[in-house]
Amino acid sequence: MDYILAFVIGGIICCIVQIILDVSNIQPGNVMVMLVCTGVVLGAVGIYKPFSEWAGAGATVPLLGFGNVLFEGVKEEIQSKGFIGIFSGGLKASAVGISAALVIGYIASIIFKPKMK
Repeated sequence: MDYILAFVIGGIICCIVQIILDVSNIQPGNVMVMLVCTGVVLGAVGIYKPFSEWAGAGATVPLLGFGNVLFEGVKEEIQSKGFIGIFSGGLKASAVGISAALVIGYIASIIFKPKMK
């Protein structure tokens, strides 16, 4: 049953994003930034953690989860290192995901040989 809930929540998030893209002139990159920022804000006000526990992967996989990872990393680094944690925390917390995206993207570009348009 939890898997179904995760798919439904993830689908609802995707539907909301698609509606925003269809009815406005907002570019996809801007919507992605809005999702990351929304994850940061939801984490900062304490809503994201209970929401992700309830919704599971449906809430943690989209860009909302990436925003929350950035927030949590900055919060932990500020507590341990002070002000400098603002700059290092987000990158430290999300380094594995960013590295994986870069490596997988590079491998895909070698395999599929994309052409510039």
